[in-house]
Amino acid sequence: MGEIGNGYGSEWHLLRHLGRHRAYLNEEVSAATGATSVRWLDFPFDGKKPRLDGEWEGLEFLPVNDPARTAWNDYWPQTGTQQNWDAIGKASISGREEWLLVEAKAHLDELKSRCGAKEKGGLRQIRDALAVLKRALGVDEECDWLNGYYQLANRLAVLNFLTQNGVPARLVLIYFTGDTREDGMTCPRNEGEWQVALSDQDQWLRLEGDHPLAKRIHKVFLPVLGSNAAGPIEA
Repeated sequence: MGEIGNGYGSEWHLLRHLGRHRAYLNEEVSAATGATSVRWLDFPFDGKKPRLDGEWEGLEFLPVNDPARTAWNDYWPQTGTQQNWDAIGKASISGREEWLLVEAKAHLDELKSRCGAKEKGGLRQIRDALAVLKRALGVDEECDWLNGYYQLANRLAVLNFLTQNGVPARLVLIYFTGDTREDGMTCPRNEGEWQVALSDQDQWLRLEGDHPLAKRIHKVFLPVLGSNAAGPIEA
């Protein structure tokens, strides 16, 4: 894991919810996904740095002998940086167990990213994988998914890959509202302010609201100050 903000930032707030407000988090995720139960995988330990924890990367969360994990090695570059998940969970949805792939954000700059792969590295393989995804979603192949909002594009590539390989999965996008920080980053105060930026993101990626993966992408807006309107939540 990278350096965690002390009292601010998406990683701080997500770990806080996982550790101290898990029932509330599960209730909100269940409401968004239609799940009847949610459980979270422990983070892996960092074998080289005893005081730090690792992150789930790529498809490491799948069983070692899962065919999709083997096929992933041919689909996506195994050098460089894999997708780092903020959390991985499993949910029971309509009587079936499904993976929950979580990305969390707390300020607008976290939405922006570009691909850092090189031509002599895995860039060609990434381009090919994104081309497959664009065709699946009905997006013009000329649309630039390597810049602007590359992180969401490559997360969608994982979701599409799992779906095509028979692995039930959902992408859960958690947006924290009301964060405060001293570095000048813009932290949306409410869902409406997030929606403006998310609309720009979807327009850049040319994602229509009814694309084939739309029902497997869930947005959850969580106030960093929490909500006690409904009273205590039983664990």
